[in-house]
Amino acid sequence: MPDIFITNEGKRIQCDPGKDLLQVLLANGVFVDNPCNGKGSCGKCKIRLLQGQLPAVSETEKKLLKKEEMAAGVRLACLVVPEEDIEIETLQTERKHEILTAGYMPDFRMNPGISKKVLQIEKPTLENPSAYEDSLCHALGREDLDWRLLQHLDTGEGKVTGVFNGTDLIGIETGDTTALIYGVAVDIGTTTVVTALIDLKTGDELASASMLNPQKKFGLDVLTRISYSLENPADSRKELQQTIVEGLNSLIEDMCSKAAVSRQNIYEISIAANCTMMHFLLGIDTAPIGRSPYAPVFVKAKNIMARDIGLQGATGARVYCLPSVSSYIGGDIVAGAYVCQLEKSRENLLFIDIGTNGEIVLAKNGRLMSCSCAAGPALEGMNISCGMRAAVGAIEDVAITDGGIELKVIGDEAPAGLCGSGILAVVKELLRIGLVKKNGSFIKKEELEKTDYRYPLLRVDGKKREFILKDGQEPLGITQGDIRQVQLAKGAILSGFHALLRQAELHINQLDKVMIAGQFGAHLPADSLVGTEILPAEVKDKIHYVGNSSKTGAYMALMSVEVKQELEALAKQMDYMELGASAGYERLFAQCLQFEKAR
Repeated sequence: MPDIFITNEGKRIQCDPGKDLLQVLLANGVFVDNPCNGKGSCGKCKIRLLQGQLPAVSETEKKLLKKEEMAAGVRLACLVVPEEDIEIETLQTERKHEILTAGYMPDFRMNPGISKKVLQIEKPTLENPSAYEDSLCHALGREDLDWRLLQHLDTGEGKVTGVFNGTDLIGIETGDTTALIYGVAVDIGTTTVVTALIDLKTGDELASASMLNPQKKFGLDVLTRISYSLENPADSRKELQQTIVEGLNSLIEDMCSKAAVSRQNIYEISIAANCTMMHFLLGIDTAPIGRSPYAPVFVKAKNIMARDIGLQGATGARVYCLPSVSSYIGGDIVAGAYVCQLEKSRENLLFIDIGTNGEIVLAKNGRLMSCSCAAGPALEGMNISCGMRAAVGAIEDVAITDGGIELKVIGDEAPAGLCGSGILAVVKELLRIGLVKKNGSFIKKEELEKTDYRYPLLRVDGKKREFILKDGQEPLGITQGDIRQVQLAKGAILSGFHALLRQAELHINQLDKVMIAGQFGAHLPADSLVGTEILPAEVKDKIHYVGNSSKTGAYMALMSVEVKQELEALAKQMDYMELGASAGYERLFAQCLQFEKAR
């Protein structure tokens, strides 16, 4: 078996025969960016060959790599199968990411389902050997107890504490532990996972923790992960579930350490997630979501034992999974609609969670209509030639003037690439200064005077044109393909926006508010949303940011049994509109691809 030595990590690993280099690196815990999950389409899993030989560069690699990269020994890990010992270096590192954890929260009455009650027990005697159990049953008003509730109890006369989920007894603890009662609110997104440790007595957030969704190694979007599960039917379901469960357990452990709380005193975990992520979490087959008619196995709320899926907490800890509406309108969107009180408002409100999928909910006098549009990963930094996640080194804002290009970089470090907000900022600027036409094409360089400040910003390689964002040894540029990716995302979201308005027979001027939710949306200024025409100019002054409404909804469900009931009722009330099946949608989508205000 070939040996692979990774110089920048000082790590030597063995390569199983026939395995591509990406599979080998990921299996051995080596970070490699791979948005397409090894399909050979994103061009991000770059490594540099330092010693040894790899098979000849394929035609696919030639299309995805620049000539200077290939000359420097850069290869794509997913497209090479090592046949001999090699020495390489990886070209990406895990960077510290900005993850949104907060959001708007409406007023609500706190009434958590978890409660505790102190009970007095008697010491057994020879005359009354069942006194211990009898006194517990008497205090609880029961005739019998589940023996498993007694397993972790230290026997002896005195006080014990009963733990209840509603009226169900889920635990008995030695002594008076009524001061120790905690829960966890969770938002599982396709890209990020956010958790909060909550004191159920006060509602206070004691600690929070977040991470990139560890399932990213199976692909950055839900369809790629579903494809992985279809291609690996034997063990993928277990792999995907274990990966997210282990990630959640590590976040819970981190929070417990920060707050000096025992995980044995965590009694409920409330989880909001999109429908696919919820299936992965519960170990349920996602194949029906990935093929026609794209129907999930379940959409209703779930209330299960935490230990049944491997989540660690108290012995009787419960997991509450928020309800979904359809395959593409999940519990995260139901949470957002509830947090923004769409069903209670008499105004005309539009709620948008912008990400890989753009989910939109329109409220017209309390009636809720929803749709989902495949915006693609471009808006989160993927499928862009120099794209990256919102991490240290990512360009998040761009201004182009006749004096030069100004870049705002996360962490004030040297720019390493463009995250989603940076991509929209640069496209907005390219439209504003007239370098991109209505149809999304770059203008021809010969249309500019050589004295024009824009002239040196366009580079032509044969017939390919590229906007030079940063020149030098490691240049950054925006290609025509990058513009097309943003254009497709814009067309998807804007067409969904207009299709819902048309369905509701509302004019755009009748909208009272547009609420932007989610990790990505929170970082998008109204200028970028309107400047790239993802949203119409008419709503610029009506835009409100509500932050991580998915996590907020999970928190509210954790803290109130009534909220749980209302979330479940709300999910049943939300109408779902399949955009592709609506009359005239293809024509609408084609219209929305155009940059109408381009010069």
